Amino acid sequence: MSHTLNLYLVGPMGAGKSTIGRLLSSELELKFIDSDREIEQRCGTNIPWIFDKEGEVGFRAREESAIDDLTQQSGILLATGGGVVMRQVNRTHLATRGTVVYLRTSVEQQLARTSRDKNRPLLQTENPKAVLENLFSMRDPLYQEIADIVIQTDQRNPKNVVNEIMRRLAESNIIDANDEDTYS
Repeated sequence: MSHTLNLYLVGPMGAGKSTIGRLLSSELELKFIDSDREIEQRCGTNIPWIFDKEGEVGFRAREESAIDDLTQQSGILLATGGGVVMRQVNRTHLATRGTVVYLRTSVEQQLARTSRDKNRPLLQTENPKAVLENLFSMRDPLYQEIADIVIQTDQRNPKNVVNEIMRRLAESNIIDANDEDTYS
């Protein structure tokens, strides 16, 4: 596998970016990086603390710096945070420095996958469904704008999603596939 490939997973929280990213990076022999974990390592604290002390604006500034640095590396699979697309500079870096895969999921699936997760600052509210619906309406067009490939993840096993991504990458000649049937 060529290590000049950069693959960026975008999508809302609960779409499966981290889970699918780990599996896919292994298949493609790419270094897996989760941008949220990278930000936490750089700051020495967790994202809820950053949101609490610096607000979303402070977090997004840290995220922008991390995305700029990370997308300059090569041979990586980057799982991004759900709000990464809110800044034009991030969208530009992602779209021009690698292949973007949008993992699309429904609000209902997001709720099911994130309902017990206390590390999601934007969902610590009385009505998380309304928050997710609002985020989807704002962010879906931005994910679509930069996506080279769009994959629906609702009710799907992560391995099946990985196989579809591999197949679509091979069909687009982004990766070599000696036997394309491997990914069907």
